[in-house]
Amino acid sequence: MGRYLLRRVGFLLLTLLISSALIFVICRLLPGDVARVILGREASDVAVAALREELGLNRPLPAQYLDWLGGFVTGDWGTSFSTQQPIRSLVAERLGNSLMLAGLTMLIAVPLAVGLGVLAGLREDRPADAAISVSSLAVVGLPEFVTGLLLIELFAFQLRWLPANSSIAPGAGFFEALPQLVLPAITATLVLLAYLIRLTRAGVIEELKQGYVRTAALKGLPWRTVLLRHVLRNALLPTITVVAISLGWLISGLIVVENVFNYPGLGRLLTFAIDRRDLPLLQAISMITVFVFAISNLAADLLYAALNPRIRLG
Repeated sequence: MGRYLLRRVGFLLLTLLISSALIFVICRLLPGDVARVILGREASDVAVAALREELGLNRPLPAQYLDWLGGFVTGDWGTSFSTQQPIRSLVAERLGNSLMLAGLTMLIAVPLAVGLGVLAGLREDRPADAAISVSSLAVVGLPEFVTGLLLIELFAFQLRWLPANSSIAPGAGFFEALPQLVLPAITATLVLLAYLIRLTRAGVIEELKQGYVRTAALKGLPWRTVLLRHVLRNALLPTITVVAISLGWLISGLIVVENVFNYPGLGRLLTFAIDRRDLPLLQAISMITVFVFAISNLAADLLYAALNPRIRLG
């Protein structure tokens, strides 16, 4: 297991290095002059050239990349072009907000999806299976902004159980922000639910057809033991990978959900950076997103290897 872990960590570091170079190059290829965007269209060419000199945008790209990467690794992420705030503290605050929302979404989505997927798999081609499949697919077909607006109308305006606006105070803790997190988390859950249910259902159906399940049942093992210790152990392997990938999406990909509920997460900060060509901020957010994806996939690989010894011994 130790060698497997070292190998996966090595791949993770290589992934981060390659991603950093791609992020830097892509950000530099974005249309529009950063200095011109900051100063406005009416700024003179002399002023634009002076600002480019001040920001170091006229230096060779390899030198810019090495300076940025070195600073990022050592914790010096620079200052935002548009807000003049330290990027590290700005991104850290929004990342904390996104982690709270992603955590609550996972707490709702994963147990619910696995439970419904197992139930659908055990009741294959029966009314319960059809009801779960049809309802989940019907919900996931709705755009996120439509689902969000429907939830706001129902729970905020009609029932008055939850706030319609999910703005939270800077530095708010999880339990303090919980009422504002519920509706965005339910919206994100409905996006994930159908895919996770279908994946779990397919895994359960496939495993139930394996010979070892019949053998265990014939030996007299309780059906609950067969299901929990054998069927689910193998059926949930693909679901683990999808959940890990979904975590990265939940951190920075909930742009529509965050805008509908006015939630101050990393996704809204990303659109802010793109609109204003704030390259240092954009690069920092992109790197954090890649890092979350990489760590999530590493965790999934380790759990995968723990559940299936053939993976780590291969």
